Amino acid sequence: MEAERLIATGRHALTESRTALDIVAEAWQAQALAQAIGSHLALCGPLELRSEARGLSEIGGVRGVVEHPAVRTGLRAAQLTAVAEARTALTALGALLGEVGIALVGVACATDEEGLYWQCIEAIDAADEAGDRVRAMLRRLALRDRDRERARPPDPARGRAGPSGGPD
Repeated sequence: MEAERLIATGRHALTESRTALDIVAEAWQAQALAQAIGSHLALCGPLELRSEARGLSEIGGVRGVVEHPAVRTGLRAAQLTAVAEARTALTALGALLGEVGIALVGVACATDEEGLYWQCIEAIDAADEAGDRVRAMLRRLALRDRDRERARPPDPARGRAGPSGGPD
């Protein structure tokens, strides 16, 4: 399944989560998806992203996810088959990770159970670190696009670089 579709499914599932355990399960799902997208981009993504993508694929915080009692239906990330457009997928993934962090803060603040509190803190840290990697990859893509725009040869008919090379 394509990354954007899996991310949309995760965002919807997070929105529909009604219990603390459901929210924690969706946090683990999102983290596993971030790792899977990182792995995919490290192998098949733009060259500029491969180092950061490798880092995203290695972010901790998901140990024990498969055994986590809240993850009953398996990891959605296992269904990842493609990342059609890296920028779009990374933007959506960043939004999902941000929403996960906010939801986890709510759970951590509302719980009296110490184990659940620390599980939330660990998941918040993992989502934050993954979000940092995603933002770094988006910056690299923006720099690449800017450099490509600057490198475009001037449009001889207009005396400027490409369609957005500046005022006439």
